[in-house]
Amino acid sequence: METVLSGIRSTGNLHLGNYFGAIKNFIKMQHQHRCYFFIADYHSLTTHPTPEDLHQNVRQVLVEYLAAGIDPEVATLYIQSDVPEVAELYLLLNMNAYMGELERCTTFKDKARKQTDNINAGLLTYPVLMAADILIHRATKVPVGKDQEQHLEMARTFGKRFNRMYNTEYFPEPYAFNFGVELIKIPGLDGSTKMGKSEGEGNAVFLADDPKTIRKKIMRAVTDSGPTEMNQPKAQAIENIFNIMKVVSSDDTVSYFEDQYNSCQIRYGDLKKQLAEDVIVFTTPLREKILEISADDVYLSKVARMGAEKARESAAKTVKEVREVIGFKPF
Repeated sequence: METVLSGIRSTGNLHLGNYFGAIKNFIKMQHQHRCYFFIADYHSLTTHPTPEDLHQNVRQVLVEYLAAGIDPEVATLYIQSDVPEVAELYLLLNMNAYMGELERCTTFKDKARKQTDNINAGLLTYPVLMAADILIHRATKVPVGKDQEQHLEMARTFGKRFNRMYNTEYFPEPYAFNFGVELIKIPGLDGSTKMGKSEGEGNAVFLADDPKTIRKKIMRAVTDSGPTEMNQPKAQAIENIFNIMKVVSSDDTVSYFEDQYNSCQIRYGDLKKQLAEDVIVFTTPLREKILEISADDVYLSKVARMGAEKARESAAKTVKEVREVIGFKPF
């Protein structure tokens, strides 16, 4: 059984894109591998150093991942800052991470351009912290998006460099894990190809949205003036609506509106109304579960403590052995 690790953002609610893109696969994966899922609250400070309510952000993410189906009895679900060993390994790995390679990191350069008044050291060493997150559990499989592939490559670099410097084979090489399936990509309501909070609130349907909010967002989804000839190729915005419908609506519903579009009889208002109702049917059980778990402080506290204990057991073993390899010894 291989060890799999995945980080979870500590800001923002989960949306349909998260659910179909990764969470459904996380739910399956937790029964097939030794899985560690962590809420990356340290990482969030590199771009949001003074969050309005960091604790509530973390709590909401914890609630929503539990509601979506991650089982804390099966997988290890923990909060990054509850495992101090991560910070120690981060410090030790920083000793063999070089300024030049960190400054050349694509994401650092992109972030530095976007937040010119907050180019902090944590932003520069973000790849080292990510490497610590992975190596602390000696993970071999890491589900990552395209934007994180360079960071995963750097995690391999730091692990191999440690092994080479100390003449050991302690850290295994972690590799990108794509779940072995073609991921479903959920597009945005604004006509963009990606659903996400960073693209704007109106772009995404969140799992916790109530029916009124869902109807409002979907009725405002970007469309065009409609087809002017039979079987006309769809514009990106229209393709987006159909692609969302394909994952939440019945095949008959999709076929009906495809025929309506191809025969130039489609009414986008009717299309959006149907999509909104189908999204509501799909998300209602998840929203109800979110509300139920959110109201149970005792359960959330138990989950967080259990996750921290399980994660620290693995992390403490790694840090103890890394210190021995380096040469730290008690007097």
